Amino acid sequence: MNKFDENCIFCKIAKGEIPTTPVYETEDVIAFNDLNPQAPVHILVIPKSHYPSLSEIDDVELLGKVANAVREITKKLGITSYRTVINTGEQAGQTVMHLHFHIMAGREFTWPAG
Repeated sequence: MNKFDENCIFCKIAKGEIPTTPVYETEDVIAFNDLNPQAPVHILVIPKSHYPSLSEIDDVELLGKVANAVREITKKLGITSYRTVINTGEQAGQTVMHLHFHIMAGREFTWPAG
């Protein structure tokens, strides 16, 4: 059973209250294009259940499903080189307090990221 935070924009997307065109969707995971892309390909992958961050998820099976979704999406889109980012906490750049993975591709990335 999914748990939701009524004030969370990603929970609203997961419940279908805010329409989106999924890039990928299962019972537990949904992925969609970022509204503020930082690369030609910028997809957000989220668990449908609300977990504020990577530090707070206690469902290892669900975490595996989210990580597997990254693999499935990139495979489906033929993306072989990409950056995966998980910001954890405001100081690290997390702006939506719902665990999400960023998939970014289509340009060269440097390190450190900045």
